[in-house]
Amino acid sequence: MKRPQLSLQARFQIVILGVLALVLMLTALLWHRLQVIQNEAIKITKQSTHKLLEEQLRSSGEAQASQLADALTNPLYYFDLDAVGTLARGTLRSSDVEYVLVYDAQGRILHDGSGDIAAFGKPMNDALAPEIMAASGSHTRFLANVLDVSAPIRIGDESLGGVRIGYSTARTNHAEEQSLLALRARFDEVNQRSLTWLLVLCAMLATFALLVAMLLQRLLLRPLNLLGDAVRQTEAGDFSSPIAESKRADEIGDLIRAVGRMRESLNRHDRDIRRVAYSDALTGMANRLAFRESLENRLRALQGVGQQLALLFADLDDFKRINDTLGHEAGDEVLQQVALRIEQAVQSITGADILVARFGGDEFVLLLQLAEGMSDGSVREKSIQLAEALVATLGEPMLLHGRQVLLGVSVGVAVFPEDAATVSSLLKNGDIAMYQAKVAGKNCYRFYSRAMDLAVERRVRMEHDLRGAWERGELSLAYQPIYRTRDKVLVGAESLLRWNHPAEGVIAPSLFIDVAEQCGLIEQIGVQVLLCACQEAASWPVPQGAGEPPFISVNVSARQLRSGDLIGQVINALEQTGLAAERLHLELTETAVISDEAHATELLGQLRQLGVRVWLDDFGTGFSSLSHLRRVQVDGLKIDRSFISDLLRDPDDLVLTSAIIAMAHSMGVTVVAEGVERQGQFDLLRERDCDLVQGFWLGYPLEPQQFVDLLG
Repeated sequence: MKRPQLSLQARFQIVILGVLALVLMLTALLWHRLQVIQNEAIKITKQSTHKLLEEQLRSSGEAQASQLADALTNPLYYFDLDAVGTLARGTLRSSDVEYVLVYDAQGRILHDGSGDIAAFGKPMNDALAPEIMAASGSHTRFLANVLDVSAPIRIGDESLGGVRIGYSTARTNHAEEQSLLALRARFDEVNQRSLTWLLVLCAMLATFALLVAMLLQRLLLRPLNLLGDAVRQTEAGDFSSPIAESKRADEIGDLIRAVGRMRESLNRHDRDIRRVAYSDALTGMANRLAFRESLENRLRALQGVGQQLALLFADLDDFKRINDTLGHEAGDEVLQQVALRIEQAVQSITGADILVARFGGDEFVLLLQLAEGMSDGSVREKSIQLAEALVATLGEPMLLHGRQVLLGVSVGVAVFPEDAATVSSLLKNGDIAMYQAKVAGKNCYRFYSRAMDLAVERRVRMEHDLRGAWERGELSLAYQPIYRTRDKVLVGAESLLRWNHPAEGVIAPSLFIDVAEQCGLIEQIGVQVLLCACQEAASWPVPQGAGEPPFISVNVSARQLRSGDLIGQVINALEQTGLAAERLHLELTETAVISDEAHATELLGQLRQLGVRVWLDDFGTGFSSLSHLRRVQVDGLKIDRSFISDLLRDPDDLVLTSAIIAMAHSMGVTVVAEGVERQGQFDLLRERDCDLVQGFWLGYPLEPQQFVDLLG
């Protein structure tokens, strides 16, 4: 049997009834909302009024208590109970005052405003008494229907006692109730008028809605439903379902065709936006957002499966130097070359699925997982292969604008799920491991271990304590004597920084100077050290047999050398202290000079024009090559203690040291040997015409006054 269908007229009537019911429902909801708003307004007003009246009562009570305390000061000091009683009774007669208590410094009642003072000498034993006696100033507390206000009575620092006044809150409560009654009556009047207008408006809206519904039903309902479905699909990111072609020749047909073209355009733009949002513009690699999403998905899939993946956090070593010296364009070019080398290192690892992303700056992150179906090797083994490939590839020189640039990379490795089980903790632990690779000397890799957390915490705490250590007097200078080899005459000293921590005692320079280098504090501390050393050296006397005042040798860090302010700092120190420029010797490490040879050559030339002597420190521990001394002019070099310590045992060290002295002298460079701890070492150096020596055999680092005594 054929199912009966509703006629068009019946459908329209149903729609009209539905619209009317909707309008009535909206009206009821709106009216209910108005009632809720009214109740909330009354509640807020009640709270505000109550708070305002309480504050007024509190303010007036504190003022009256303070005035009474001031008036009672002299009578209480002279123990004039008649005057005290007069003031207490006067206050008690004030409106809303329930009680008045005047007490001494031990909390005993002296007067209560009554005639017989029945409570005289009794201690205040109510619940507020301990708080009032412990308070250093005024004390205010609301009880059930009373506001208790107390004020101390003092002469100078001596406490004579105090006064308490209890105020009745009955009148305040009555005023609050009257205010709320008036407000509610006003709201009722407004609601009556609002209800009338609301009903009129609802009737108009209902009429208009019925007319519009009828029109939309006839002309627009179906096509708009189709367009709505299309828009919802677009909103959900589904651009695959095409819109049915419309044959209508009116505006609705044009709209349907326009929406179709819009969906196609949005589809193209969506692809472009996703490509931009999930990739790094400079290198074309995945960016931080894409990497985190991929890592989250992989961790979710591996939960409880028992499989591993490794995160490698790679950070370029000394990349800031590229931007500072060659500019950011050169830095971008370096990052592009680095990205290509990372891709080469990734391609050299077989049997692993590796995702590479650039997190920003000079940070790259790699996610390594064994390829599906592969069982040769573990994730840890593959991570070692990849980390070694990264260190080897990125440690090779790069050609940039016709010059070689030496960088390197520090890699930290964290393994899921052994080291971390969440995205954030895995990234954090990889970053900690990378930081330990930096501490270990850079251009290497380290796996995360739980002991690293403690090391990082200690390093962070040391960095925090190091800030302001010079101003607090914890940092100081010691001076190690430097002697002329041929006659063992004292000719100068090297300034050495010492840190006496208030809690941990003396901290080794090898620990805190590295921290200062990493966090940038060395630039600030270096300026203070330079100024202090020059100031103390300016007052040194001429040692016997030296013929001229001793020089002062100050170490300069690699960060100071790169900062560009070193020349100005040296000039400022010399001008402020009056130290002759030729008495200042600056020591720079070999690696700091050679890492940016062009910049160092220009800077050292400017220092030498000032008359300042430049020494190359720790010679032999870095890229040791005397050929560098032809391009980077220095006045002296210090042979590292590792060569001097084995002079008596290792013939190779003796030959190498002799060669360094001879070749340096041929170029007019002074040679200083550090770490001389035995007479035999000193004798060998003197036989080979080493110019200057220093070490524990000749003298330990001395406090400033001890060194001055040694000179005298």
